[in-house]
Amino acid sequence: MKKSYLVAALPGDGIGKEVMDAAIELLAAVGVSIGRTFHIVRHPAGAQHYLDSGESLPTETLDACRAADAILFGAMGLPHVRGADGTEIIPQLDIRFALDLYAGVRPIRTWPGLPSPLASTRASEIDLVLVRESTEGLFYARGRGVMEGEAALDTMKITRHGTTRVCDFALQLAQQRKAQGKRGHVTNVDKANVFLSMAYWRQIFEERAKAFPDVSTDSAYVDAMALNLVMKPWAYDVLVTENMFGDILSDLIAALVGGMGMAPSADIGDDYALFQPAHGTAPDIAGKGIANPTAMLLSAAMMLDWLAHRHGDSVLADGARQIESAVQRAFSEGAVLPGEFGGSSKTADITRAVIERLG
Repeated sequence: MKKSYLVAALPGDGIGKEVMDAAIELLAAVGVSIGRTFHIVRHPAGAQHYLDSGESLPTETLDACRAADAILFGAMGLPHVRGADGTEIIPQLDIRFALDLYAGVRPIRTWPGLPSPLASTRASEIDLVLVRESTEGLFYARGRGVMEGEAALDTMKITRHGTTRVCDFALQLAQQRKAQGKRGHVTNVDKANVFLSMAYWRQIFEERAKAFPDVSTDSAYVDAMALNLVMKPWAYDVLVTENMFGDILSDLIAALVGGMGMAPSADIGDDYALFQPAHGTAPDIAGKGIANPTAMLLSAAMMLDWLAHRHGDSVLADGARQIESAVQRAFSEGAVLPGEFGGSSKTADITRAVIERLG
């Protein structure tokens, strides 16, 4: 049984560095609690590194990601740093494609002790996971767009292989959640009434759903889903959708529970996995020590769960539960309150409160 795990840490830009420090401090404490060691090595990448060196994702950093047991990622990108085509320097997209991280996993839940943006008392029931296909869809067009006179064209790509594997991932996730006492339902989100590519996506989803008879399923158009997620988000369990739709909806569901500071995420493939907060670099608050690190801390918990499954090490899953329980207690006991909820707790305050409640 492994007792030491190598983690490639890519802090990145802006508040990415600050929340990464918080996660590393937390993992050191969890390691002591569960008898495991996390050897965390930082590697350069990001928009600022691009300005300094001409490279946003050095080959050495990508090689280190491949060699590690898991990848922990802060945040990357700065609005003023752009390539020749006018788009931002965003290395996290390069990593997804390079390592074939096809399943973007975005869990969202409400936390006792934190005020809800929604008036309904049922907001306390929000507990869903959005699974975003991360290697195809409209994002396939990144770097491949063409200009035809005064028209810019980007192409959406949907393949049977790519759609099958992400639908299977979502259906298997629903099975796991059902075993935990949750609903075990998958809602496919598409735009099959307009686009051939989306009609093909839905066809594949419905074919794959038949292989999981214990999982209930349905489908919805993305525009209707955007409305329903605001009106009744507690009605959903697992959502699976195309890359661009997932990019948009993952921000929407984060807003339902208070903002991006509460939104962890994972990008998972067959061989590698990367864990990061769903928020950006927030350059307006970088260096002030006020960033909410909760999304990063919960992303570290997701990393432990993935490592536990991959290496058959259930102790790591115990560590993940410790983190989640400590986060819940820190908020429910009123020990800290992040700025976006009207509080004044700083990054270090929240990190310390969570560590003090481990175990």
